Amino acid sequence: MKITIAENSGFCYGVMRAIKMADEALRKNPIIYSLGPIIHNPQVVEDYEKKGLMVSENLNDIDAPVLIRSHGVPPETYKQIKEKKLDFIDATCPFVKEAQDYAKELYLEGYTVVIFGDKNHPEVKAHWGYTNYKAYIINSLEEAEKIKSEKIGIISQTTQSIDKFSKVVAQLSKHSKKIKVYNTICDATEKRQKSAKELAKKSDVMIVIGGKNSANTRKLYEICLNYCKNTHYIETENELKKQWFAPNDRVGITAGASTPSYIIERTFESIRGLNV
Repeated sequence: MKITIAENSGFCYGVMRAIKMADEALRKNPIIYSLGPIIHNPQVVEDYEKKGLMVSENLNDIDAPVLIRSHGVPPETYKQIKEKKLDFIDATCPFVKEAQDYAKELYLEGYTVVIFGDKNHPEVKAHWGYTNYKAYIINSLEEAEKIKSEKIGIISQTTQSIDKFSKVVAQLSKHSKKIKVYNTICDATEKRQKSAKELAKKSDVMIVIGGKNSANTRKLYEICLNYCKNTHYIETENELKKQWFAPNDRVGITAGASTPSYIIERTFESIRGLNV
């Protein structure tokens, strides 16, 4: 078998930055808390719990320094942290922070704000807070068809598909006299999706690695499945199945923004070691 790892895969800048900031904070404090998992990868979360990074969804349960993860938080969370007089480390990804600023700008300028993304994702929930919870959150053309306004302002969850975002923008444009669009899909996401797509086109088998709760990994899986029907979504090499592979297969590997390099490398070696 020929095994190829996608050119752009694994940790993105925002995740690497959050991990680095967590490491620095743990050198100064025996215990810190993150509001929700630091990244959407169970293996990394488990490793960091052993180092002293605890996970909590409730500020009332926290009495130590707080790490704001790369997904960001709504404005009132900062207020609550300050009211509790907790030290905090703001690891919000700069690309996410930029999207928050655009969401607030559009809201203050009187636009009907539309956020393209998953309404249950923490990043989207944070963006929503910057519109005073007035924005529409949509994830399909069908939802876009229902929105009609004189002025529509649009942003996206940073890890969404650029192709899908473009189609949603086109649909919204039909129902508004004035439209303002901020493409807040980060450059790393676009590159990762493009390289996964190109590799999937040339592969007999595609392996997509990432946490099952990772939105950007799920998007990679959906993209790869469009071009390679023999695509499999795994968290670790332990989920690989021998029957997925055949002699002389061209195998492609890609991984989400929260997948550490050691899991990618172990997956590569495990596939190479299969007696197919």
